[in-house]
Amino acid sequence: MTDIAAIVVLILLCLTGVVITVVRLPGTFLILLAAIGYSWWHEWERITLVWLLVLGGIALLGEVVDLLASLVTTRRAGGSRQAAWGGLIGAILGMIFLTVPMPLIGTFFGAIAGCFIGAAVAEILVHNRVGHGARVGIFSAIGFAIGAATKIGLAVAMAGLTIVVAVWPRSTTLKPLADQTPAPLVNDQK
Repeated sequence: MTDIAAIVVLILLCLTGVVITVVRLPGTFLILLAAIGYSWWHEWERITLVWLLVLGGIALLGEVVDLLASLVTTRRAGGSRQAAWGGLIGAILGMIFLTVPMPLIGTFFGAIAGCFIGAAVAEILVHNRVGHGARVGIFSAIGFAIGAATKIGLAVAMAGLTIVVAVWPRSTTLKPLADQTPAPLVNDQK
C-alpha cells in the first residue's frame, strides 16, 4: 500500500468517524483507531504517541461531555434523578425507534425528542406537575443537543488534526533566525 493510499484510507475513516458521531455512535474512537493504524503503518513516526494521547483525551472528553450534558442541565433545571435517567433512557429509545423510518436524521432528532419525553414524563411522575415536567424535559433536550454538538465539534477537530499531522511534511524544519546567515551585500556602484 502506498503512502497516498494510506492517507486516502485515513481520510475516509476520519470522515466516517465524523458521520457516525453525528448519528450518535462513538465515531471519535473510530478516528482514534484510524490514527493508531496509520501511525503503526508508518512505524510510529508520522503520528507520534503524544498526538495519539491527545486524540485519546479528546475522544474521552467528547464521550464525557456527551453523557453528562443532559444530566447536568436536567438537574440544573430542578429535575430529579429520575428525570435525568428518564432523559437518558428516552434519548436511547428515541434513537432506536426513529432511526428505522428516518435513518440519519431520525437518530439525532429521535434522541432529542426521546430525551425530552423521558425527562418530562419521569419528572411529572415524581412531582405530579406538568409545567415543571415540561420545563425539565426542555432543559434535558437542550443539554442533550449541547452535548451532541460538542461531541460532533470534537470529532471534526480530531479528524482535522489527524489528517494534518499525517500529511504535514516532516523534512521541512524552520531554522531559528540566529542560525541563518545573511547574504552578502553587493555594491555595484563605483
